Amino acid sequence: MSAALELSGLSKRYGKTWALEDCTFTLPEGRVCALVGPNGAGKTTMLHCAAGLLEPTTGDVRVLGRTPEPDEDLLSRIGFVAQDMPLYPSFSVEEMFELGARCNQRWDGDAARERLARVRVPLDRKTGTLSGGQRAQVALALALAKRPELLLLDEPLASLDPLARREFLQTLMEAVAMDGTTVVLSSHLVTDLERVCDHLMMIRDGRLRLAGDIEPLLREHKILMGPRRDRISGVAEVVEQRGTDRQMIALVRLDGVVLDPMWEIRDVTLEDLVLAYLGDGPSDPGRRLEAVNG
Repeated sequence: MSAALELSGLSKRYGKTWALEDCTFTLPEGRVCALVGPNGAGKTTMLHCAAGLLEPTTGDVRVLGRTPEPDEDLLSRIGFVAQDMPLYPSFSVEEMFELGARCNQRWDGDAARERLARVRVPLDRKTGTLSGGQRAQVALALALAKRPELLLLDEPLASLDPLARREFLQTLMEAVAMDGTTVVLSSHLVTDLERVCDHLMMIRDGRLRLAGDIEPLLREHKILMGPRRDRISGVAEVVEQRGTDRQMIALVRLDGVVLDPMWEIRDVTLEDLVLAYLGDGPSDPGRRLEAVNG
């Protein structure tokens, strides 16, 4: 399967501060990828590098097999919605579509108008008078009108109410189903991501913490609950741990079968996984459960 996005040792420095450090990642075509991390983790920097808006300090970025540099053909295949959803406030929605048609090689204005009609966004309204949800729909419609092969979305859900988020995600997934667009969706709203994403990229402090298809990641991580143990077979890594002198609970990555009948094993959700990996690691001040391969 071809890669829509490839990072190889990607690092980006602003002055003396490294926003990204040595990130290596491959996103296959056709995936909808959740990009997750706390504020300041480097998510926006990564998206800007992928969109060709920033040059890496070291390392490489390849989008659709090419380097995202001033390349009119490649840029026409990338859609990008910035975090503040920039629209000209004095332009009507229709005027934004006309501008988009003039600036892009590939443009499907009819499909964009149909999408906005379904979510009741009037074309004659100035974008500066629209609600946050309506502005998000316009920004998404403009990006999708390019018929992009890769769509990059930087926190588009952050300021939306639950209904507006649902409508935005419905519009997005309809487009993905129709065109097979690869999507990278940055958001803190893990519950929404779990509904629509099948791939995960997790960043903390500029470094990649976890990446891969979500279903296999959830299968290989479990929550163990039971009596205090110092060691247990079948555990490759203890991601998070807490408990008392007698009982403990741990989120672990398995590499085998946990045979101890005293342990209760529970499945994890995407939210469990994200909170564990983005936290400070095992938080139990007492004895640590040790991973024992095999």
